[in-house]
Amino acid sequence: MNTSKRITFLGFLLGFITLFAQNNTTYWQQHVDYKMSVDMDVETYKFKGTQELTYTNNSPDTLYQVFYHLYFNAFQPGSEMDVRSLNIADPDPRVMDRISKLTPEEIGYLKVSSLKKNGKEVSHTTEGTVLEVTLKEPILPGEKTTFSMEFDGQVPVQIRRSGRNNKEGVALSMTQWYPKMAEYDFEGWHADPYIAREFHGVWGNFDVTITIDKNYILGASGYLQNPQEIGYGYEKEGTKVKRKGKKLSWHFIAPKVHDFTWAADPEYIHDVVTMPEGPTLHFLYKNDEKILENWKVLQPKTVELMKYFNEHIGTYPYDQYSVIQGGDGGMEYAMCTLITGNRTLNSLVGVTAHELAHAWFQHILATNETKHEWMDEGFTTYISTLATSKVLNSTKSDPLQNIYKGYYSLANSGIEQPQSTYADHYDRNVAYGASAYSKGSVFLSQLGYIIGEENLAKTLKRYFDEWKFKHPTPNDFKRIAEKVSGIQLDWYLVDWTQTTGKIDYAIKEVTEKDNKTEVTLERIGLIPMPMDIYVEYTDGTKESFYIPLRIMRGEKENPFPSLKRTVKPDWTWAHPTYSFDIEKPKSTIKSITIDVSNKMADSNSGNNSFKQ
Repeated sequence: MNTSKRITFLGFLLGFITLFAQNNTTYWQQHVDYKMSVDMDVETYKFKGTQELTYTNNSPDTLYQVFYHLYFNAFQPGSEMDVRSLNIADPDPRVMDRISKLTPEEIGYLKVSSLKKNGKEVSHTTEGTVLEVTLKEPILPGEKTTFSMEFDGQVPVQIRRSGRNNKEGVALSMTQWYPKMAEYDFEGWHADPYIAREFHGVWGNFDVTITIDKNYILGASGYLQNPQEIGYGYEKEGTKVKRKGKKLSWHFIAPKVHDFTWAADPEYIHDVVTMPEGPTLHFLYKNDEKILENWKVLQPKTVELMKYFNEHIGTYPYDQYSVIQGGDGGMEYAMCTLITGNRTLNSLVGVTAHELAHAWFQHILATNETKHEWMDEGFTTYISTLATSKVLNSTKSDPLQNIYKGYYSLANSGIEQPQSTYADHYDRNVAYGASAYSKGSVFLSQLGYIIGEENLAKTLKRYFDEWKFKHPTPNDFKRIAEKVSGIQLDWYLVDWTQTTGKIDYAIKEVTEKDNKTEVTLERIGLIPMPMDIYVEYTDGTKESFYIPLRIMRGEKENPFPSLKRTVKPDWTWAHPTYSFDIEKPKSTIKSITIDVSNKMADSNSGNNSFKQ
């Protein structure tokens, strides 16, 4: 090999090693800049759009293909969403067989009529809800590319999340409404079909202009750029609003988000609440006497919720958040949520709390919901349940009790699947719901049992600080918790999220020998846990015993500092039983209990105590 070839080869090898190392040891993410204009016909529910998308390939890979999501195509007879709903044992009651019965005028669609890369036409085909694009000239690492697109759409009858004329009469719930670039990350492309559930998107900036009948009022992701032309509560004090012609163009800019949503109705009331140290809150809801009082009360409650999440997770980074009546239940979007509004006050506050919490756990900490739905839904359920309890002044001693019950029902149902299951691939909807919401929430609550509540609180805040505006994985969260607590947690993440193993411990035997009490514990379930054992004596005194797991390689602080705690030797996973001594005779003991906090999710608590 001559010198020049040797240098070239060594250079290639060094470059390959560098890329390989980056792909395994450093974080990167793609970037998009959207500029879109759409013209909506409110009579036919059809719209025409143009999109200029600047795509930055921050990956170490050369891209020969790109993919777009065309979500509206799911609302057509024969689509994967339709077929799945017709075949699953427990279909979503909002969907059932409704898609199969849609007429051509009622279906949804997105049709791409033209697509160019840097001014040159590119080959593309539509396969259900995904646009497949083949590139003659690939996108190199570090390269920026501009895609120019023209597309047509039709808004479907409201069935699932998106649509027109929902059950409460909201005209347009425009969610997942535009051709959206699929995410490409260290795992490759995520060009998943839209079958029922969750989403994943590329971080970027959105510049969107929506032209619509001038009588319609809009709420959306982003900041309105032309309030002096629009009005309807968006204009600044003293501004004169000029409305000319039959239509108005609403211009929004949404920076540093991974989606853009809007809703529109001619009867929206628009209220604005400005927090002293926080974002401006917008409330858009129908002028319906049945809901007006609750929507007024909701507004100060939302301020309280925003303060709670700011304090317990991290400061909301945008200057605006909108609560908008629309959709088919409650669903989070960038800088806003769509919720149905005809609810009791408690239900209205509860759904707002949940969707607002998603502003952190999905729209700031953007996990891949299609693969790790338990992270956004579970974490959101955990923190929103605590926030709702506080805001509504609940008297429940344990706000999470019902969530644990939901998990126990799943664990003992015989239909549980691992949380690592794709969101759309659960055999039953009920199994998905309990796994994502209940079991996902218990993951966090139980983590507090393992590492201590103070460390859990620190973990959530550090997780936010280190992973906001990124795409964290389960391992990223686990590593934060390990760094905060000094406890090894790989066993917990794997056993809890990748298996259907259960926790089941028992007090097997309590005997007396040499004026001491010997307690024998048994691990019946496959998932191990550290043990907090609480003893109450006949004289009314109490103390605790702590048995760490050896694979934790550490221990938590005493959760009840007022009680004397004795730390016992580690329990290894392979040993099914463990015995320890209490330095008092059995006759002095009133009761022995495993985990009086009820934070450890033991699926059979009936064998967790001894009384005499």
